[in-house]
Formats: sequence, structure tokens, C-alpha cells
Amino acid sequence: MKELVIISGKGGTGKTSVTGSFAALANNAMMADCDVDAADLHLLLNPEIQETHEFYSGHEAVIRPDDCTGCGQCEELCRFDAVISENGIFRIDPAACEGCGVCVQFCPPKAIDFPEALCGKWFISKTRHGRMVHARLGIAAENSGKLVSIVRKQAAQVAAALQAEWLLIDGPPGTGCPVIASITGAGAVLIVTEPTLSGEHDLLRVLQLTRHFEIPSFISVNKWDINPGMTERIEAAAAEAGATALERIPYDASITNAQIQGLSVVEYNDGPAATAIKNLWEKLCHHL
Repeated sequence: MKELVIISGKGGTGKTSVTGSFAALANNAMMADCDVDAADLHLLLNPEIQETHEFYSGHEAVIRPDDCTGCGQCEELCRFDAVISENGIFRIDPAACEGCGVCVQFCPPKAIDFPEALCGKWFISKTRHGRMVHARLGIAAENSGKLVSIVRKQAAQVAAALQAEWLLIDGPPGTGCPVIASITGAGAVLIVTEPTLSGEHDLLRVLQLTRHFEIPSFISVNKWDINPGMTERIEAAAAEAGATALERIPYDASITNAQIQGLSVVEYNDGPAATAIKNLWEKLCHHL
């Protein structure tokens, strides 16, 4: 099984559009959406959820009102102002609690519980192009890197059981913990970028990351024709960083029109962007 992670140095470069198209072009593929902070691959693949699982990570404090003596020790010690006092009754604001456990440790009557925090859910679904594992991180929830690892691990297990030929992962943007969790040990990475100064800057940062983990890296410049000079500059810089520049994708309003219909652009028409993405897929298959 070949594992390909599609990432970007910054958000909005078009990596999910490319991933959705690859899902339509691949034979016998398994998909995973590891952009759990802002998952959107489901908008193109319209998954039918088969399994739902809860994701717990970290802890949060909960005061038992019947056992609380109202001494105020927890409010005094909390560095995050997560303890709220109303008419002498103390409670924890779950959105402010960082799960440090200080209030639990020093509460005189031991009136504070410290259960695991429910941070989100992950799903195994069926799509028109194959199975998919995806997730939804809770509002203000953290530890998205851990959830990414779960999504990726589960997708690999399902792919192995189905004897899938491809594992296509829609990764998160940037260079942080979720990205590291998405690419560590991956077979190859495709970085989708755009011909802007911020696109160049963030591409070079993410290439430092892939080079550190010694992962074969490819790049594709989306909307390249809005700034051909910057496109050439980006491809030259990527080559110096050890990446291989593949097919460029032109600006094409069909991508947006396809998204409105809930389709990938290669399913929508045979326009310039669809043709370029098909060529990009063929070149990736050749290299991998």
C-alpha cells in the first residue's frame, strides 16, 4: 500500500481540492482527513458514517457542589481564572480549564473530580470512492495531534483489512504538531502551494520539516498562472530544498463550481484544472 499525505504550508492553497480529486482518480483507495481542526474533505466526498467513536484526551476539573465547603482555595490557586464563584457557589468554566489539576490537588475537602475530557469524535465512513476515516475536534478542544494520530492509525488498519492500494491523507496546513503527526513515517508528501510571498515562505518552512523526517517530497503550484514569475522562483527554491516540482495547476473557476455541487473538479468537467490534476496524479503514480 502506498501512503501519500497532501499538505500545505498555509491554509487555502487547494490541498483538499487536490485530495478529493485524487480520491476520484485512484483505484482501490482509502481516505483519511487529518485536518481535524477544520475538516472539510467530507464536503467533497459526502461520507455515510458507519461508525462513531468518542475521543478523550487530557482532564478537566469538576466541582461537586454537595461536597464543596466554599473555602475559595481553588479560585485563589487557579492561574487560568477557570474557577467561577456565584453567590458563594463555586464551579469550573470548562472552556477556561487547562486541566493542570492544581485545584484537585489542594482542595481541602477533596470535592473536585478530574475525569478525562471529551475532546471530539472520529468516524469511519463510506464514500462513493471508498472508505474514509475523519474526525471532528470539539470547540476549544486541544490535543489535535493526538486525534490526528488516531485517525491515521485507524485509516491504516482499515486500508490493510480492505487491501487498499492507496492511503490518501488530507493533512493539516502549517508545520505544527498536527502536521508532524500526519507525515511521520509516511511514504511520500505532496505539498500544494500558491505563487505568493506567503506561499513561498510557508512552503520552505514545511520543506524543512519533511527534510528533517527524510520523507520524499513533491510540490505542485496551484493557480500558477496568476504569477508565473513567482511560480518559477518557488519551484527553483523547492528544488534546492530537495523537493521535486510536478504539474502546475492553473486558476480555474470550475474548482469552486465543483465544490458547490459537492464534487471534485475531475468529476465535474475536463477543464484546465481537472486536466492538470489528472496529469499530476499520473506523475505521482510514476514516481511512487
